[in-house]
Amino acid sequence: QVQLVESGGGLVQPGGSLRLSCAASGFTFSRYAMSWYRQAPGRERELVAGITTAGGRLTYADSVKGRFTISRDNAKNTVYLQMNSLKPEDTAVYYCNARGIVLPGMNDYWGQGTQVTVSS
Repeated sequence: QVQLVESGGGLVQPGGSLRLSCAASGFTFSRYAMSWYRQAPGRERELVAGITTAGGRLTYADSVKGRFTISRDNAKNTVYLQMNSLKPEDTAVYYCNARGIVLPGMNDYWGQGTQVTVSS
């Protein structure tokens, strides 16, 4: 059974930091690109950061560049999102995504989400 379990969300003051974790199971983690998405109330889900299978290529939304860092530990089947200098506009539900090519198609898995609230 495929599972992506996010943790680490919560309430933080502006300028603070949080570290999100996503623990994966039920599939070959090292063969999947991993991403973090977020969705704020009334807005569409958007890509925050992505990392390739071996971590050689990182992608960030312009709004988080220089503040957020994505990383992965293939030995622990876990992907992380370190979030620094948090702003109120970072408030959203953050989702972990796994995407991999499994011929003839592609698998796309999602976690249940973790709430991040940035407020004083």
